[in-house]
Formats: sequence, structure tokens, C-alpha cells
Amino acid sequence: MQRRLPTGVRAGTGLAGVVLLLTAACSGGEKDDGVTVGGQGDAAAPQVTVNPGNGTGKAAPEAGVVVTASGGTLEQVTVTRKGAPVDGVMSADKTSWRSRTLRPGSQYEVAAVAKSPKGKSTTVNAKFATLKAAAVLDIADVSPNKNEKVGVGMPIIVTFNRPVGDRKAVEQALEVKSAKPATGAWYWVSDTQVIFRTRNGEYWQPNQAVTFTARLAGVKAGKKTYGVSDYTRGFRIGNQHIITASTKTHRLTVKSNGRKIKSWGISAGRGGRVVNGVDTYLTTSGIHLTMGKENPAIMTSEWMGVKPDDKAHGGYKEVIPHAVRISNSGEYIHSMAATVWAQGSQNVSHGCLNSPPAAAQWFYNWSYRGDPVIITGSKRGLPWNNGWSFYQMSWNRWVKGSALDRTVTTG
Repeated sequence: MQRRLPTGVRAGTGLAGVVLLLTAACSGGEKDDGVTVGGQGDAAAPQVTVNPGNGTGKAAPEAGVVVTASGGTLEQVTVTRKGAPVDGVMSADKTSWRSRTLRPGSQYEVAAVAKSPKGKSTTVNAKFATLKAAAVLDIADVSPNKNEKVGVGMPIIVTFNRPVGDRKAVEQALEVKSAKPATGAWYWVSDTQVIFRTRNGEYWQPNQAVTFTARLAGVKAGKKTYGVSDYTRGFRIGNQHIITASTKTHRLTVKSNGRKIKSWGISAGRGGRVVNGVDTYLTTSGIHLTMGKENPAIMTSEWMGVKPDDKAHGGYKEVIPHAVRISNSGEYIHSMAATVWAQGSQNVSHGCLNSPPAAAQWFYNWSYRGDPVIITGSKRGLPWNNGWSFYQMSWNRWVKGSALDRTVTTG
């Protein structure tokens, strides 16, 4: 007795296969978690399952699309949104294909072909729509700037527009690629900010391109909260600038790509103002990073609760040219003509590294953001979160700050 093929299924010739257009009435059986096609009209034909199933209107964006084959292997899988292909990965045995996360509130089309060992084929076509996002996760800010040339210590600082509930899912979507390999890790400083830096003592290799990508489209970051678009930021690492300074020898030295190119006398923090056990007039010892430039910088005593005109309690207000910030506690490498007499011999500043005007102007023009500034000689240590002083934290502790507790290779 001859079996009749279900409606919508056509027996082919040559490679005698099965074709099902799922945009019409489904046949071949449908499951709650997808639709399975093939193997009915011809037992030798492979069976193909598409999840989510045809006609689904609220597919979970974070689940993506999964296509599987039994009784054969997948020859081709194409998933498109508005005609554009969606990235996916085929398993090594070619029996399954899985897409990346999907954009919320979008329609997708699936086309897949599977073939059995005997040459029988099954083709399936399906359409579905994804759930809309009730709340949107987006990136509010990224440092470095687009196409910025930065120093070898530069971190990647990512700030989100809202708190991230599922840090693991979001961190999994973050990617850093560099032309020259580096080992780094992400560290969550809060629910809205995560920072990437390289391993202690290694830094980025100089003169290369780096790209940060956040594949957030379809990532579920919290209850009914999804990323709806991806984000990419490219920047460049410049020459290797390493600056060292000693508050004891009163000397600052600059190296570029391992070669000493300049050195000058400085005057560091004099000390003498202790608040809660911390001498706030001492320069901090540790690995700073240059954070930005101000010309001029307005420096006042208001940071310590003293009005500028209160001279009896150390009040001051000064307009400082060619200032390069190295911490959040008011430390700069800057020009100070008034203390040239002390530079190279005495510490008379409120914590900054006073420099000769010509040297300060040169440094202002020469330095990048993210250049390491390693200061020694002071008994006041630099906290890891004072500015961009992230290299002050041990590598093991930094990695533990990753939601995935892992290192990242950028090559």
C-alpha cells in the first residue's frame, strides 16, 4: 500500500528529499518547544527540528535559534532579520546549529537543509517573532574615545544606562580584540560599570589597534530587560610611555618604548595635614595612570573644606597651566614656576608633582591618556580606586571581580 505524503510535503527526484514550507499549515508534527519536520513520507529522509517553532510570536531573544537534525546532517542553515544574516555556530558533527542572541521585538526567517547518509534531503522554512523588551539595557559611555590614541595602561571603562541584574550574561557578550595578544580581565566596580585592564606588569603592547565590542542585542540583563543593539568602539595604543618619579630623589624620568628621553627635577607633596590618619598633603606612591589634561586647571583648597580666602587655615586658589591629572584626589603633573627653586631638592606642594614650566608643557603635549606614572618614596599609598589606579589591585583579586571569574585573551 502506498503512503500518501502530508499536505505541504513534496517528494523530490534525484536526491529524493522532503520539503516543508512551515509558513503554510504545519505538518510532520509540532512540539511545544519547536517544530519537527521530515521522515514521514520517506523514512530514509532526515528529521529537522527548528526551535522556536513556526509562527511563534514571543520567542525568548536570549535563547536564539536552534536547528537540529536526526538521521542525517545539516547541509545549510540560514537565519535572517530584514534580509540580513544572523551569526551562528554549527556543531562539529553538523547535527545542530545555534544562533547568537536575537534582537527583541523583531521578525526572523529560518531556512535549513539536512541530508541523510543515503542522499535523502529535508528542507524546512519557518518564521517567528521575538518578545519585545519592557526595559532596554544600553551603553551610556565608554572610555577611551573613538579612535583615540592612548597609553599602554589604558583601561576600557564601560558604563551602562541602568543597573545590570545578570552580570554573567552581559559580561559574556563583551569582547576585546587587539592586533597583538594580551591577557586581561573584567572587573565590576558597580551594577552599572565594568572595567577591563591587562594583567599586572604587562600592559598593552604599543602601536596597535584595539576593538571593544558589546554584543548586547538579545542579552537578558534582568527581569524583562534586554539589550536591543550591539556596540563597537575602536581605539589605538600609541608608543609605550612609562613615567617614574621619586618623592625622595625629587626626580621624574620619562621613557618611550624603553628608551629614556627626558628627566627633570620635581617638588612633591610636603605633608603635614593629617585627616583620619591620612596625610592628605603627601603624594601617593603607586601605579597611577594619566587620566586627562587641563590647561589651565583651577586648583583650590575647597577639596579639603577650606575656603580659598581662608589663608590662616591654608586656603588657596591657583590657576595652573599644563596640568595632567593622575588621580581623583587632586594629583597632577603640572607647571609651577613659583616652586622652581625647590624642584629637584625639596617637597613643597599639596601633593602634585610640580615641574618646570618648559618640562610641564612638553609633557602635556607628549603624553597620552593611560600612560603609567609610577611614583615611589612616599609613605602614603595609592588606593586602587583613586582615579584609574586599577593596577594597584592584585591580579587574582581583579579576576575575582569578573562575573565569570576568568581571564580574557585579546589576540
